[in-house]
Amino acid sequence: MAKAGSYTYLPLERVVFGRPAAEAAVEEMARIGATRVFIVASKSLAKNTPVIRSIAGALGPHYAGLFDGCVQHSPRASVIEAAQAVRAAAPDLILTVGGGTAIDTVKVLQICLAHGVQTSEGLDGLHASVGPDGKRHVPEIKPSPVRQVVVPSTLSGAEFSNLAGITDERIRQKHSFIGPDVGARSVILDPEITLHTPQWLWLSTGIRGVDHAVETLCSIDAHPYCDGLALHALRLFAQALLRPDDLAARLTCQQASWLAASSIARVNYGASHGIGHALGAFADVPHGHTSCVMLPHVMRYNEAVTAEKQRLIVESLGKPGVPAADAVAALIASLKQPTTLRAVGVKREQLPKIAEAAMHNIWVRTNPRPIRSAEDVMQILRAAW
Repeated sequence: MAKAGSYTYLPLERVVFGRPAAEAAVEEMARIGATRVFIVASKSLAKNTPVIRSIAGALGPHYAGLFDGCVQHSPRASVIEAAQAVRAAAPDLILTVGGGTAIDTVKVLQICLAHGVQTSEGLDGLHASVGPDGKRHVPEIKPSPVRQVVVPSTLSGAEFSNLAGITDERIRQKHSFIGPDVGARSVILDPEITLHTPQWLWLSTGIRGVDHAVETLCSIDAHPYCDGLALHALRLFAQALLRPDDLAARLTCQQASWLAASSIARVNYGASHGIGHALGAFADVPHGHTSCVMLPHVMRYNEAVTAEKQRLIVESLGKPGVPAADAVAALIASLKQPTTLRAVGVKREQLPKIAEAAMHNIWVRTNPRPIRSAEDVMQILRAAW
C-alpha cells in the first residue's frame, strides 16, 4: 500500500533573486501596497555596514523605524522587546534583513502581536510541545496582523519556513513556534549583502543547508517532492560552497538554501537538528556549528536504516562510493569549520544535561533510527566529543 502524506505550501508569494536589496524592497512594498515599512535587522548589519542605511534611504518617507536588538538563539526577552518596538511604530509591513536570528525573532513577534502577548511568560502555551508519549502538540495560532518580507544574509533558510526556534531563558531550552503566516510574504536574495556576513557564519550556515537536505532525504516521512528539492540542493552546495569569493557562487548557495529549506516542518527531521537545538539553548553553540559537528555522527548512527538514501546523498555531492558521513565530514573540514563538540566550547560534563534536554525535542523523537533514551543521545554525543 502506498504511504500517505501531505505537503503544505506556505503563503510565500514571490522570491526575487540577483537584484539589489534596496531596489527590490521598494518594488515589493509597492506591489504589496504597504506605506509604512519597519526594518528588523541584525545589529552588525545596522551598525557596521551601509546595508540598512541604503534600504532605509530607498524607502524614503515610507521608512517607519528600525529594531536591531536581535540576539543569537532569539531569547524570549529580545522577542518581546522587538514586538514592543513594532507596536509603537504601527507599520503595515516588516522588512527583515539578516540571518535566522532576526527572521525567527520576527516570526514570533508576529505571534505576540496576534495574541496580545506583552511578557515572556505570555508565550507559555503558544509553542509546540512533545508529550511523554512522544506525540507533538501544536497550538492554533491566529493570523498575523502584519507580515514580513525577508532579505536573508546567511544560508540558514529560516525565511522559507513558518517555524521559529526561540529560547526560554528560564529553563535554557529552545521551543518551536509555528504559525500559519509568520514566514516571509516574499524573499529577496541579494548576494551582494552577504559579503558583509562573516565567512565562518556564511559557510557554517551553508552546512546547515546541507543538514536540511540530508535530514529531508533520510526522514521517516520523506516523499519524492522534498527528495527532489534536497538532492538538487546538495548538488548546488557541492558546486558553490567552496567558492565564497565568487558572487555568482554565493547566489547559487542562496538558491540551494531555498531548495533545502522548502522541507522545513514539511517533513520530520532527525537528531542532527534535534540535538542541535539543545546545544544551542544549553551551550550557546551557533546553529551552523551544531550541524557541522553533529551531522556526520548522526548519519553514522542512522546508516543502517538509511543506506539507500545515503547512497543518493554521496552521488549528489559528487563522491560516489564514499561513505556518506565521510563525504559530508570531508566537506565540513574543507571549509575549515569545527568538527567536534570540544571545538565549539562544549564541556564534557555538560553532555548528560544536553542529552536530557534533547529528549524533549520532537526531531530527536522522529530520528529515522529510533532514539528511546538519553543514553542513546549520549552515544551520539560521545562520538562527537
